[in-house]
Amino acid sequence: MRSSSILAALIACALAALPAAAQINGPATCSNGRAQLNGVNYPCRGVDVLSLVPTGTTGPLRTSGMNDIWGWTDPTTGREYALGGTRSGTVFVDVTNPTQPLVLGKMNTRTDNSTWRDIKVYRDHAFVVSEAPGHGMQVFNLTRLRGLTPDPLRDFLPDAVYTGIGKAHNIAINEATGFAYAVGANQAGYTCNAGGLHMVDIRTPAAPVYAGCFDTDGYTHDTQCIVYNGPDATYSGREVCFSSNEDTVTITDVTNKLAPVQISRTNYPNPSYTHQGWLTDDRLHFIVDDEVDSSAQGTRTIVMNVADLDNVSFEFFHFGTNPVTDHNQYVRGRYSFQSNYEGGLRILDISGIAGGTFSEAAFFDTYPQGNAEGYNGQWSNYPYFASGIIVASDINNGLFVLRPTSLVVAGGEAPEMPGGFELSMPTPNPATGSTESAVTLSVEAPQRVTAAVYDVTGREVGVAFSGAVSPGALVHISLDTSGLPPGVYVVRVTGETFMTSRRLVVAR
Repeated sequence: MRSSSILAALIACALAALPAAAQINGPATCSNGRAQLNGVNYPCRGVDVLSLVPTGTTGPLRTSGMNDIWGWTDPTTGREYALGGTRSGTVFVDVTNPTQPLVLGKMNTRTDNSTWRDIKVYRDHAFVVSEAPGHGMQVFNLTRLRGLTPDPLRDFLPDAVYTGIGKAHNIAINEATGFAYAVGANQAGYTCNAGGLHMVDIRTPAAPVYAGCFDTDGYTHDTQCIVYNGPDATYSGREVCFSSNEDTVTITDVTNKLAPVQISRTNYPNPSYTHQGWLTDDRLHFIVDDEVDSSAQGTRTIVMNVADLDNVSFEFFHFGTNPVTDHNQYVRGRYSFQSNYEGGLRILDISGIAGGTFSEAAFFDTYPQGNAEGYNGQWSNYPYFASGIIVASDINNGLFVLRPTSLVVAGGEAPEMPGGFELSMPTPNPATGSTESAVTLSVEAPQRVTAAVYDVTGREVGVAFSGAVSPGALVHISLDTSGLPPGVYVVRVTGETFMTSRRLVVAR
């Protein structure tokens, strides 16, 4: 028997020997500042844990440690998947039923194991890079996951590999244009090896093509690239990257991939390591985390004013509740979802940004073993599922499926606010062609009700109903899907005594 077969057999025996509770744990409610899961108390406020898939080389994830994480929603079925980076590859987990996640298998690293792996998605394909030398960029067609039964021992091969890079620290994708940006790709012998923006045309996902390079400002640790739609009219409609370049925020016009132009390069007081950042929805601010600047004041979040891309300025600091090391953050609506290593998931309400203030709205500490500076605990999170769940990767402890209970994420399914109502599921669902879907609503108390439809980015795409509803009346709310592109939507119904939502899939 080959050594790989022996190892697989040993892992299979180990998995079979584990009780189900040892393989996947949960759910647990956050109550009185704690959520008790499998005998462990996790500090929390306003966030429940729905499940935990633990690390362990003989566990379902087959890894000693996790790193980055992303998500994918199947546009045909509406099912939600976590794409988890591990030291030895990428695991695919169906989290549609968040209390019973299904580990479908793993795409192994192309070369060596590595602490660093990053994943993004475009057109139902996952693009994976790693700091393992010679790894390149793996491409995996996520539709291959449809209909699979859970099998932690299933191994996937990539559909394609882009070899224009060797190792890379991170990857960003502009889904509006179909270009990927590998950053930190500083392996000698490859194009654009200063580690800046290595641009790849992925509009045909299985056949990536080199498109250009920007390394004038040296090494880029992370970036966010968009078709610019902010207040600076000079760059309206241009493709612009907002990069964290170790000691500065560097903004680049990459519309012409063969001749990118640096727009500005700005630092902030006392930079240590400009790690990663994300734009606010109005494009007025870029919120930055600095990985090596923790202090007794608490984790420092930096807010940059980017209303004028040529003249970016530092605006203010927000200090967190504990002095842990910060890592990644993503903005959705009025909240920034921060993964702060030993501090776990910290959800900041950024609605006071114009007045120079943030506040912590909720949190879940995935690393109860400690609460100090260092590189244990939560690596990253993905807060963009229409269902409102958040998947978070804890280096040491595994894949967490979480649900906020004390806040409403724009576009996501809201936690129900009790108040005497009945709301049906949309019918038909999926809605196809030019057909309408509909929900029915009844209430116990007279009140005004609004029903709005949101896409997966949190953008309101239509108001289906707004008006008074009488007790006992059965209200039929039509959802016109004829002008909507295929995808997953959320129908949010808000009354004076209740708030709830339902998920709707539009297919063609």
